[in-house]
Amino acid sequence: MRIGKARLKTVLQIIGQMFPQAKGELEWDKPFQLLIAVILSAQTTDKAVNKVTPLLWEKYPEIEDLAAANLEDVENCLRTIGLYKNKAKNIIKTAHLICQEFDGQVPRSHKELESLPGVGRKTANVVLAEVYGVPAIAVDTHVSRVAKRLNISAADADVVQIEKDLMAKIPQKDWITTHHRLIFFGRYHCLAKNPKCSICPVQSYCKYYKEVYKKR
Repeated sequence: MRIGKARLKTVLQIIGQMFPQAKGELEWDKPFQLLIAVILSAQTTDKAVNKVTPLLWEKYPEIEDLAAANLEDVENCLRTIGLYKNKAKNIIKTAHLICQEFDGQVPRSHKELESLPGVGRKTANVVLAEVYGVPAIAVDTHVSRVAKRLNISAADADVVQIEKDLMAKIPQKDWITTHHRLIFFGRYHCLAKNPKCSICPVQSYCKYYKEVYKKR
């Protein structure tokens, strides 16, 4: 059986006490900058993205500038992050489409956002939540790992199912805050390798701890 709402509420309260100030760590000032930063963060750390975006924003301060950018110049800005060539193409195309189809404004719906190159549901959820305050839970690798270890979702659940499981068990008003706290919990505590299980305050609620550590 999956973890119930009452037990999950307790777990999330504990995680909230661990990371009360959890928030998005990508650096941005304008809505289009967040969208671009999230696209760039695929299979790359936020820290790595934050190292390349200052130069990107300096060279292309407005979305119109990025839409008209030279591909090779953008590639040079992104050279230190993974998949930089493909990402350079995508962010230029995305900027161009936003200027052409959405009057230069970052779209406000999943359907419109996901029509842009390099934008999937996770990216759309982050942008809708952070820019427009739309309740959403973006499932990245950290959220996925934590959801499975805490038995919120099945071990073979995909990101869509995990999102559904979380939304079904967490009040909508808490989605954005919970999303950030789960990311921090996975990024800084419930690590993919060498998770801090021995000092974890939610170990008594954790399926992973019971299955892996109590057998040792």
